[in-house]
Formats: sequence, structure tokens, C-alpha cells
Amino acid sequence: MRVITQQTLGGPEVLTVVDAPEPQPLPTEVPVLVEAIGLNPLEALLRAGEFPLFGRPPFTLGWDISGVVGEAPQTWRFKPGEEVFGMPLFPRAASAYAEVVSVPALHLARKPASLSHVEAAALPTVGLTAWQGLVDLGGVTEGDRVLVHGGGGGVGHVAIQIAKALGAHVTTTAGGSKREFVEGFGADEVIDYTAVDFTEAVRDIDVVLDTIGGETAERSLGVLRPGGHLVTAAAMRDVRLAAAYEAAGMRFSGIAVDPDPAALLGLVDLVEQGRLRVHVQETFPFERVADAHRLLEVGHLRGKLVLTV
Repeated sequence: MRVITQQTLGGPEVLTVVDAPEPQPLPTEVPVLVEAIGLNPLEALLRAGEFPLFGRPPFTLGWDISGVVGEAPQTWRFKPGEEVFGMPLFPRAASAYAEVVSVPALHLARKPASLSHVEAAALPTVGLTAWQGLVDLGGVTEGDRVLVHGGGGGVGHVAIQIAKALGAHVTTTAGGSKREFVEGFGADEVIDYTAVDFTEAVRDIDVVLDTIGGETAERSLGVLRPGGHLVTAAAMRDVRLAAAYEAAGMRFSGIAVDPDPAALLGLVDLVEQGRLRVHVQETFPFERVADAHRLLEVGHLRGKLVLTV
């Protein structure tokens, strides 16, 4: 099979396509013939050595996949030919930039028929982050006021839809050029952060879902109602910030996504109800992974980038 690997840390050019043996599934694992691979900003940091999760190369990046179950799955949960998707093993290496990936069965779900493989590969990491942040940690319920920072990004545009499905009133921050984009996903109010200070535009928020970190996370303290809750995917290790929230009588939670099968099925349910979709800004063929990473590094994406296999 073909696999994308790197022998050194560095820029996108270190990613190379090579031949490698197919992985052999262990008991309870499933061989997945990969059709599409979702890309995430963390992978650019790992490639460059800015976040040393895997140590020194060689290694293969990637978690988000969609594909078809291959022959001889080592589990009763899936049969050959079924279409599946998921985010296996995170934060351990899943080596998903590959034509075949061996995946724990509990880290997969059957792909909704309404999603293409490209769309399904774009969903797991951002969808699970938003679900775990809003449902599991945030406890959002009908009538809550939710602020999503970075509504035009991967996590943000999915979070808007999940919060709306939970019955919340959703405000989001986004650049002015993304107003129609985020409104299309159900945002009730849009704050153009390039022109307006969000702390002057919104008050009495029950839950803030933060995907930005830094000053945005710090200043969100001022928009929460008494006892409100900041859930952050960008400042989870900020002990000083957590202490400031707690001293003010607010709740602070950091979200580190995991491949929760119940949450993955929750996403499937919303998709099948027509209440959740994922936007893919651009796809790249497997061989152009370096080009995809260059765009990934630019940031300010609308939704996700996906490799096709």
C-alpha cells in the first residue's frame, strides 16, 4: 500500500509518499480501505516539531478517515464492504495518512448514506470536539445562550449546528467575510471580530466554546453570566486562566478530544436527521499532501481540508 511518511521534522516538503506493508489487524480491530482523510491543524504542528506528541520521526500522521471495511475484520461489529468512518486511537498515532488503516472497532461508526466519504472524513475530530465540549462538558440544554468563538472554522461551524440542535441561542465570532457562511449553519447572531469587540456586543452567556485561546479565552470571562462556563479547546493547559475563572465564580473546562463511540453515534444521528453537515473547503489527491499542508498552515479556513485516496 501507499503511505505518507516523514523522515525528518520540517515544512510540508518533508511529507513523502512511499510503499509500505499493509497493517495486520489485531483482535477487535478492523482493516479499513481508506477513501478519504480529514486534515487537522494539529498535524501541521506535529510535522514541524512544534508539538512533540510523537517524538522524533519517522512517523505517519493522521486520524480522520472514511472508507470501506476490508477482508477478515477481527470483530463481529463490522462486515467486509461496510462503509465506516472515525478518528481512531487519538492522541496515539493512528498512521491514517495511508491507503489501509487498522482501527479498533469501537472507534468506528457506519457512514451515514447522506455523507460522501470526503464529508465523512472531515467530520470526526471537529465533530467529537464540538460534541464533547457542548454536550458532555458544557451540558448545553434548550434555552441556553452559547457563544462559539471561531464559527467559520472546522470545530466552529459544526459546534454552531450541535448547539442549535440542543435548543440553544447561538452567537458566534467570525470575520466579516464569513457572515453568510456561519449564518447558513444556523447562527442566530454573528459578531465580526475584525470590527467589533465581542465583550461589548454580548452578555449573559451560559457557555462559551473557545477554539481560539489567548486573549479571546481570557476576555470571555466578561461575557458569561454568573456561574457561566468556558469550555476551551485551545487553552486547556492554562492553569492561570483556570484559576481566574474559578476565582470569579465561573466554570473552566479544557477539552482534549477522544474517540468516544457514543459521541460518534450522536453525530451520526444528527446527520441522519438532517441537522448536521460538514463543509469541506478543498480536497487534494493523496500525492499533493504537501500542498494541502501549506494551505492548512495559512489558517482561516472555512470548514475542513481533505485528502482523497
